[in-house]
Amino acid sequence: MIRYSIVCFFALFSFNVSAETCAANPVALQILGSGGPTINKDRASTSYLLWVGPQAKMLVDMGGGAFLRFGQSEAKLADLSLIALSHFHPDHVSDLPAFLWLSPYLRKESLPIVGPSGNDLVPSLPVFLSRLFDAKSGAFQVLGTSMGGPPVPGVGGGVLLDASVVDVTKAEPSKVYDKDGMTVTALAIPHGRIPALAYRVEVKGKSVVFSSDQNGSNPKFVDFARGTNVLVMHLAIAAGTTNPIHASPAVVGKIAQEAGVGRLIVSHIGQFDLDAAIAELKQSYKGALTVGADLQCTQVN
Repeated sequence: MIRYSIVCFFALFSFNVSAETCAANPVALQILGSGGPTINKDRASTSYLLWVGPQAKMLVDMGGGAFLRFGQSEAKLADLSLIALSHFHPDHVSDLPAFLWLSPYLRKESLPIVGPSGNDLVPSLPVFLSRLFDAKSGAFQVLGTSMGGPPVPGVGGGVLLDASVVDVTKAEPSKVYDKDGMTVTALAIPHGRIPALAYRVEVKGKSVVFSSDQNGSNPKFVDFARGTNVLVMHLAIAAGTTNPIHASPAVVGKIAQEAGVGRLIVSHIGQFDLDAAIAELKQSYKGALTVGADLQCTQVN
């Protein structure tokens, strides 16, 4: 209980953590958005940065408010090696157009982006991007350069996206990035009928797993997260409740304990009795725990 009290105090007063704190670590995880889909005056929607030394190398999701938080983090778009999208609910992707607008002024080379395949409810990553940015039919036609369209003088545009898709019907993890000492694998996770992905990053002998939204019913996720230094899981529903698309606090704790993770960070926090949710989680999980907050930075040990 003492450990939890200290962590909560840090989380509640960590909104002004500077980018220098993250950049000073060999490997660090920064939360840009620790909230979920509902309006929250203290929490942007889901987004994370993985820092390697002084550079933010991987951006995971870009929910509402994350565009501002990215600026506050002092990360640079030009430094990114990969954008990884977990799924296409608005609280995970709604700030992507704002993030890409005028990006050619900040970055010249293409930007790798990965996301899930689709189904009858949700488009695949290429279709999703096309519906947003196609130069002739997209919602943001001014970002047509992100889809390989020609630049329009005086309009602006977006950096070219190099998209790759993960087949969510595949049961085993898929390698989606392997370059410059950083390896990223993806695993399909159950989020109702919405195709969704979790990601595991290995870099400089450290690992971080981003669980994203899931109900926790895929036993392969425990193996996917096993032994990771940091596991980020979403605490989206209250203690004593169940939901077909989100794991309960008890399930979050059980997964983290079974996976033997070095530290569990809970994020995507809903508006409910947080103390009760943490207490339920800790009935199963006995390891190091951090309650996430916007701009919070955690060194990966």
